[in-house]
Amino acid sequence: MKNAFSSLSELGNAFGKKIDDSSQIAIEKTDNKFSDNTLVYSTDSGRIKDKKNQKKITQSDGFAKIRRETKGRKGKGVMVISGLGLSTEALKTLASSLKKICGSGGSVVNETIEIQGDKRELIKTTLEKQGFKVKFIGG
Repeated sequence: MKNAFSSLSELGNAFGKKIDDSSQIAIEKTDNKFSDNTLVYSTDSGRIKDKKNQKKITQSDGFAKIRRETKGRKGKGVMVISGLGLSTEALKTLASSLKKICGSGGSVVNETIEIQGDKRELIKTTLEKQGFKVKFIGG
C-alpha cells in the first residue's frame, strides 16, 4: 500500500466522496453539488421503505359509466366501469361481487373495474340496486 489513510474522510476523498463528519453520511460530489445517498437498510430497524403517497380518489359526477372495450384484448369484449368515486378497497370488493354475479373474471385497473364478457344489463341492474346511477357509454 502506498497511502495510509488516517481517517474516514481521507479515504472518502480518495474515492471522490466527501464525508460529513457530523453525521458520518457519505455524500457524493458531482460538479460542486452534493447529493445525499438514500438510506436503504439500518441495523437497528432493518429495511427502510419510503412512505408511499396515497392516491387521492377522483370525485364522481354521480353516474357510473359502463362501456364495452375490445382494444388491446385480441377482440375479446370487456365491460369497463368507471366514475364510481370509490377507494381501491371498495372497488376491489365491488369488483369481486360483480364477478360472482356475472360468473366471469375481471380486475381493478387504476380507478376502473373491468369485467370480462358482455353483461351490460346484469351489471346495470346490480349497480342500481347498490344505489349508483348508471349510464351506458358507446355503442
